[in-house]
Amino acid sequence: MLNISDNSVRNAINTDRFSAFSKLTKPQKSVLLRLIAGALFIVLLAMFLPWTQNIRAKGYVTTLQPDHRPQTIHSIIPGRIEQWYVREGDYVNKGDTIIFISEVNEKFLDPELLQRTEQQVQAKELTVGSYMDKVKALDAQVEALVSNKRLKFQQARNKLKQARLKVQSDSIALEAAKTDNGIALRQLERVEELYSEGIKSLTEVEQKRQYVQTTLSKKVGAENQLLTSINEVLNAEMELSAINAEYNDKIAKAESEKYASLSNMYDARAMVPKLQNELRNYSIRSGMYYITAPQDGYITKAIKSGIGETIKEGTEIVSIMPADYQLAVSMYVNPIDLPLINKGQVVRMQFDGWPAIVFSGWPNASYGTFAGNVVAIDNFISPNGKYRVLVAPDSSDHQWPEAIRVGAGANTITLLDNVPVWFELWRKLNGFPPNYYLHSEQQQNGGIEK
Repeated sequence: MLNISDNSVRNAINTDRFSAFSKLTKPQKSVLLRLIAGALFIVLLAMFLPWTQNIRAKGYVTTLQPDHRPQTIHSIIPGRIEQWYVREGDYVNKGDTIIFISEVNEKFLDPELLQRTEQQVQAKELTVGSYMDKVKALDAQVEALVSNKRLKFQQARNKLKQARLKVQSDSIALEAAKTDNGIALRQLERVEELYSEGIKSLTEVEQKRQYVQTTLSKKVGAENQLLTSINEVLNAEMELSAINAEYNDKIAKAESEKYASLSNMYDARAMVPKLQNELRNYSIRSGMYYITAPQDGYITKAIKSGIGETIKEGTEIVSIMPADYQLAVSMYVNPIDLPLINKGQVVRMQFDGWPAIVFSGWPNASYGTFAGNVVAIDNFISPNGKYRVLVAPDSSDHQWPEAIRVGAGANTITLLDNVPVWFELWRKLNGFPPNYYLHSEQQQNGGIEK
């Protein structure tokens, strides 16, 4: 009864006949106690349920291989956009032409640059051949000069030998003339003595005097001939020296010209690879006017657009997403949680836009989450003050959704040790970190991380 009126009906009605009045006036205290006791018992049982400790972190979807991630295509050389061959969203194969640019560098504007450079290479190669032929000719000339020098030396030596022999012959002839003159003088003396005694006639004396003059003349002639022969020996010796000097000079000039030709040949030969390198560079540069796709993928965004726009070297032109890739999740954990994460550790992920019911402590009871394994841990902190951890799909669990795209957000739950619920509550109330434990693979390897 509410008792909001001063006129009570309690005495007018027998409330004992109605059970409702009895329940209102006499509440069942035993039922409430049983409810409270049951709730406490359930809570107590829940305190001993297993709870999986975990580390929650945010990340984004990426690819496992670096070459499978989205990339931008750059222009290696500066140029002017002339024609587009694709549009955003197109699928391209590796090597397909994306854009054509024209040359803007005045050094490469000549349309016949390749042909002219090739002609320069050919001219230099011919120059090298010409110098090589000249060197061979000079080698032959030096050999001929050496041979002629040898012959001239032999002739001069023979002439010198002949002159020396003639000197010997003339000296013998001089001695003979001297002997004849001496004999003639002695004969004249004897004849004059006999003439004084009257034995010989004056005619015979005069004949002897004439013979003395004749022998004296022969003696003087022999002396003159000897001096002439000696002069011939001196001339022959001087001729040997002159031949040596003349041919040495000719050989030195020929060798000097030969080495000058060799120097020019080496210079020309050094220019040939340089020109060939320029020709190759020009040829490769001409192929850079057509910017092609580096791999199979989809054109996601045209960064540069329009016709006639000038671009610089290294300018980003379009972005491309590879068609074939393997998804992964890049998550960022706090430095305090990094020691708890090891390679091969299990991670549960919830992707943005994908419906999920998550119980972080009971991963098996969660719905819409997917499993992965830690494959890489950065050793250097990221600009956001956290450490990046790369997670790959777990092949033993459900495949990741095909609708997930690179760059999508992801909430990760790194599974740690299994503990009772009461222990987890006590740990959080005291602000303790999760239990540090070794992954099963590390335990098998003696605590050493692979």
